Amino acid sequence: MPEEGAEFAPVSALLSFAEIERFIYAALPLGITKIRLTGGEPLLRPRLAELIAPLSDRVGLRDLALTTNGVLLAPNVRALFQAGLRRLNVHLDTLDRERFRTITRRDDLPRVLAGIEAARNLGFQVKLNAVAIKGLNEPDIPALVRFGRENGIEVRFIEFMPLDAQELWAMDRVLTADEMIESIEREFGPLVAVPDADPRAPATEYQFADGPRVGFIASVSKPFCGNCNRLRLTSDGKMRNCLFARDEVDIKSLLCSDDLRERFKQQFARRFGPSGLATTSNAPHSLRPIALCTRSGARRFLSSENGLNVTSPVRFSVALTRYNFRFQ
Repeated sequence: MPEEGAEFAPVSALLSFAEIERFIYAALPLGITKIRLTGGEPLLRPRLAELIAPLSDRVGLRDLALTTNGVLLAPNVRALFQAGLRRLNVHLDTLDRERFRTITRRDDLPRVLAGIEAARNLGFQVKLNAVAIKGLNEPDIPALVRFGRENGIEVRFIEFMPLDAQELWAMDRVLTADEMIESIEREFGPLVAVPDADPRAPATEYQFADGPRVGFIASVSKPFCGNCNRLRLTSDGKMRNCLFARDEVDIKSLLCSDDLRERFKQQFARRFGPSGLATTSNAPHSLRPIALCTRSGARRFLSSENGLNVTSPVRFSVALTRYNFRFQ
């Protein structure tokens, strides 16, 4: 989120829980098998457990997870657990309090750590996501790995991607997965690649000799767009099949339709089908493999009679909050 210029969207502009449920129930028979609730920050939505409870009981949904910055986790974690949620990803780039304050502009590291501890004590499966940036949090990589090993938490390191409105991204600030692996092995010993149980998963997992695991999402140095099976529903009702996509499908306008599922398939085919594939042609040269993921995603979506190829289940990310800012 930029330090200045952010304009928070009014609640009236966001999809209601009822609208999100209606869309998910229509999409599940088309091959959607996994849902991740994200943002912005999803815990900013009041009574979030009221959305999670019916989704966690839904037949056909194999996995439901939530990604959070962890600041509001501790006071909400019990309600989330009671609603049926069992998996959490907490974004945490550093364990250094001053560096946390520099990155987030808030002194909330103790609150995040308290939320992680509360979640673990309740029985949540917790993973940490950390974006690695040269010149900023390189020293935190071994510290985060150590924290994960000591607490039974898998840490996933994410290469710095150009998703920032302030244009802070540069290739020379990207700490690649290979560089991170070298740094970790110097501290903790050899890492062994784990055979990939899900070839479409974005993270490559490695294991230490004594058991703990660590993952890497090498979206810049080793783009995985050809295998990506993710679709994204924004908080205001637009569907994208790439974080970098400039084109999107308006789902909110379809939600009142009696034949939502069929109209959803038709709209997606019209917008992203083989004759009209959306790409982000104005993306930086280094991101062209990422920009083309809409092509492979669209083909997978349209590859079976019912919409999705049943051998390639799709994962859906649902954003619950948002803020707006101007792209230059």
